[in-house]
Amino acid sequence: MKKSWWVMLFLSVAIMLPFVIPYLTLNPASSRIAISSLTMQYPAIVGHIALAFIALIAGFFQFHKAIRKNKPSLHARLGKAYVYSVFASGGLALVVTCYEPDYGRALSFLFLDLLWLITTAMGYRSAVNKNWQAHKQWMIRSFAMTLTAVSARAMVPLLFLVYLLLHRFTLPEGRTGMIEEVLDNNIWAALLVNFIIVEWIMRRRGHE
Repeated sequence: MKKSWWVMLFLSVAIMLPFVIPYLTLNPASSRIAISSLTMQYPAIVGHIALAFIALIAGFFQFHKAIRKNKPSLHARLGKAYVYSVFASGGLALVVTCYEPDYGRALSFLFLDLLWLITTAMGYRSAVNKNWQAHKQWMIRSFAMTLTAVSARAMVPLLFLVYLLLHRFTLPEGRTGMIEEVLDNNIWAALLVNFIIVEWIMRRRGHE
């Protein structure tokens, strides 16, 4: 397997673990976002994050070339684990979004979640219909949506720099305002970047 696969896996896990671990303690005080409901919002957040992390790992290994080629039954099981995790995590994400007070941020989460569910459903449907070419393309798109959580966090330093450049290295709304602006837009930025990259890769491979 190419080294780039292992590098991407390592970086993705390294970026996500600090955000995942606080929720595995099942302590609402460790939450990185404000909790207004311990009966609905917090359990939904914990379930969403844990299942999304499972989808991230399963997604990486279902694209492992040796597993795909030499162990098709394991590839199929990994695919099912990925799909079920996405559906469950995506459903819980809809609940979490209802508790997001910022409209722009809630809209980005909702848009990402719907794209995640739709692309995964299309990939699953293609597999059921044994349309393997379409299945591969839709699952690549689905995994790009999964990786948006990674990209959105990885892009934060770059978005800080863009913010400073656009404001000529001043902070018109202060440091807190800059952070809020970046966190309001990092999902949109990551979605756009991931979409462009994945479509470019598939078009390039289609012409090879």
